Amino acid sequence: MVQARRELAPDQLVVHIVPMRRRHLRSVLKIEAQVYARPWSLSLFVSEMAMRTSRAYYVARINGVLCGYAGLMVSEGDGHVTTLAVDPEWHRNKIGTRLLLTLARTAIRRGACNLTLEVRVGNSAAQEMYRRFGFRPAGIRKNYYVETNEDALVMWAHDVDTPEYTLRLAEIEAGIPGVTLVSDGLR
Repeated sequence: MVQARRELAPDQLVVHIVPMRRRHLRSVLKIEAQVYARPWSLSLFVSEMAMRTSRAYYVARINGVLCGYAGLMVSEGDGHVTTLAVDPEWHRNKIGTRLLLTLARTAIRRGACNLTLEVRVGNSAAQEMYRRFGFRPAGIRKNYYVETNEDALVMWAHDVDTPEYTLRLAEIEAGIPGVTLVSDGLR
């Protein structure tokens, strides 16, 4: 039996972050349907995962339960966060922060100098997390989320390949309670 989220203190969490595989997609799609009005399809995830040279997708698991996932595309020195979602039952446990740390480090390892993403203008919690990572507003994409008629805030973090940014990531990681175990599939 898996211990319920509310029974685990933040400092007791052991979060495993591993590359997304096809076997994870049933759970990924359940979260996707919970958090997005227009969820990605199975075929879209499979297609994205197949582009291994330019994409990286990860899942976060606690006690074997998939609680979040994130994706990244790297092209011409820029890393683009394609998706990041956490099961609502696991919000406020720094799962998104752990996933974004993994994406940022993967992007840097793959040669990114900058990171970018889109976030709903009304999602202030996500925007605050992104600001901690050095993302700053760069513009608005009108009606980007057509299913809800909501605009997207475009955010960029520049010079992520510097020692200063590496230090920023280390400081963010030091502030996360519990343990994060990352298997990036490279070792």
